[in-house]
Formats: sequence, structure tokens, C-alpha cells
Amino acid sequence: MQSIAAIERRFVDDLLGLYPIDEIKQLCYLLAEDRFGWSKTTYLLNRQAQLSKEDQEWFISVLSALQQAKPIQYILGYTWFMGMKLTVGNTVLIPRPETEELVHLIAHYHRPTPAPLRIIDIGTGSGCIAIALKKALPQAQVYALDVSADALRVARQNAKSQSAQIDFIHADILEWDLIFQNDHRFDIVVSNPPYITTAEGDEMHSNVLEHEPHLALFVQGDAPLLFYEHIASFAMRHLQPNGNLYVEINRNYGQEVSDLFEKKGFEAVTLHQDMQGADRMVHAKKSN
Repeated sequence: MQSIAAIERRFVDDLLGLYPIDEIKQLCYLLAEDRFGWSKTTYLLNRQAQLSKEDQEWFISVLSALQQAKPIQYILGYTWFMGMKLTVGNTVLIPRPETEELVHLIAHYHRPTPAPLRIIDIGTGSGCIAIALKKALPQAQVYALDVSADALRVARQNAKSQSAQIDFIHADILEWDLIFQNDHRFDIVVSNPPYITTAEGDEMHSNVLEHEPHLALFVQGDAPLLFYEHIASFAMRHLQPNGNLYVEINRNYGQEVSDLFEKKGFEAVTLHQDMQGADRMVHAKKSN
């Protein structure tokens, strides 16, 4: 039998080419938390504890998956977002901290409000934005759209586990004018659409490039604003007067997205930075 400390050393030896040493040790702690329910303090206190054969085999099987650059969230089958434990698999993107910032921005701007807001989340993926907004703005009627039926199955599962009432729509936003009637109106349109260009893909970590769904990641390199163009056109048609449009963006195209929204006729277009100081979100308002 091996101890936790010995397993950690093996993880470091086998993964050092893929991850920094501090991140590898954090992965070991996350696995122990999942397997045994240990806190960080308990993990440190039990480093010399001997693992059972079954537990040891489990850690080694996870190590093998990590060596293939499989993200830890896909191995465990869940991730944490805004304090919620959400199911994830390789049909949906793993929610990022930057997307939490987008939710915080919307909730701060619209809370508290007694008004029954109508919100649509375009490209919902795991459902993380839609579900978090429903919890932050419980009076809201929230819709979540995705082109992927597999992603919607995950999003529905997450909505159910979080007791969040979401109306799901299986559709392609690039064909929005064929799907939505003129009288479909919303107070908030939000989206974290595909925004990574194919050229940028060459610089991505293999655990993203080889495992996360390309449909939700990439936009064609010669049309980096493709989805923003369609989302802005949809929002201009289907937002209520004084309605709000929020999007997460590629850090390299903040000004271009802002200019696009202004050309579409939006007002008070504001570019927001994330906690790392990178251009990450754009907020715009539809006029009266």
C-alpha cells in the first residue's frame, strides 16, 4: 500500500511536463476531497495515511486520465460555479471564473428588482449562466438556448439539481430570424458565445484543445465577430426598450465588439475588464 504523500510524489513525477507543481498538488487535494470528503487541513494531516488497494487504484486511474490531458472536472464529472455543484462532461465547456464575473455584473446591475424580468441566455452549455441568474434574480423568467442537444441534456440536469426553473430552447442563434416571432421580447440578452479563433487554438493547453467541445470554443478565424453580429441583431429586434445586452468576449476583440454594438444602434456601450485586467465583458443598452 502507498500513502497519500507517495501518491502525490508520483503525480508530480508523472505530470510535471503538463502542469506546474503547485497545480499538481492542488489536483491531489481536490481528488482527496472528492474521494474522502477531506478539507485541506485534513489532507495535510493525513499525508502519511495508507490508502486501501481500491483507493490506490482509483488515484492511479485518475492519474492515467490526467496524463492524457483530460481536465479534472471531466474526470470527476462536475465543477463548482457560483457556489453550485454542476455536472459537466465533454459535450459542454467547463465554466470559467471569468463567466462568474459576468453573472455578478448582471446581478449587481439588476438586483434588487420586483419586476419579472425576461432573460435569455444564448449558447447556454452547462446552463451555468442561466441557472445562476435565476438564483440571483428569482422573479425572472429565464430562457436558455443552445444548438447542441447533448449540451441541453446536461443543462436540464443541472437546472433540476439546483431546483431552477429554466425554459430551454434547442436552436441555432445564427438562424434566430427563423425561430423567434416578432412579439418575443426580453429584458436581458446574455451570451458567452464561441470566440476563440482557430489561430489562437495553437496556443491553447492540450487539456482544453483535446477534450472540450470545439463547437462551443471556436469561431472561424476570418469571422471572429460572427456570433456577436447575430446576437446583436437578435437583441436589437427582441429586447424591450431600455433592455440590456451582456456578452463575454475574446480579450483581443473588446474594442471591435464595442464598435459593432454601437453601429447596431446600442447606447451606453461599456467594455469591462476581468480580475486579471483583460477586456472580458461588454454591456450595452437598447434605446427607447
